[in-house]
Amino acid sequence: MKRRDFLRQAALAGGAAACALLPLRWAQAGALPPDPFYANGFPDIDGREVELTRYLGKPLVLNFWATWCAPCVKEMPDLDMLHKKHGGVNFVGLAVDTLVNVEKFGKKVQVSYPLLIAGHGAIQSMRALGNKQGGLPFTVVFDGQGQVASRILGQVKPDELDALLNGMA
Repeated sequence: MKRRDFLRQAALAGGAAACALLPLRWAQAGALPPDPFYANGFPDIDGREVELTRYLGKPLVLNFWATWCAPCVKEMPDLDMLHKKHGGVNFVGLAVDTLVNVEKFGKKVQVSYPLLIAGHGAIQSMRALGNKQGGLPFTVVFDGQGQVASRILGQVKPDELDALLNGMA
């Protein structure tokens, strides 16, 4: 067998095997599995682990932020307003920071959506989600099936995010 034919057959067999390994519910529904990022869990401010899979079924606005990031802090009231407006959308703030800093921050600035702690390791997660620069703030909007619908590097524009979320409802 020629090497090219062997590689082609191996790729086809590997693809078929990968499809066979998809969770049955995704394959039956004809949908793609959620983004691999949903396999993560992060502690909340109380130290309880929150699995991201709990947010499947509704769109998710995932905002990477830090207490020391001025644009991050500046956009939080806008995100909070949009969270209150869009009850059918999950919002999560994922802190690229320490628990101590987020606890202190939470006493000064309160938001109605959950804040989870990812620490500085979140920079790798941001890069995997398309933020090659690793800059903050970084917001990823997922659809209800856990697929990336939009990426926003830098401060969100509330009107644009609002329009996007209206289109997902």
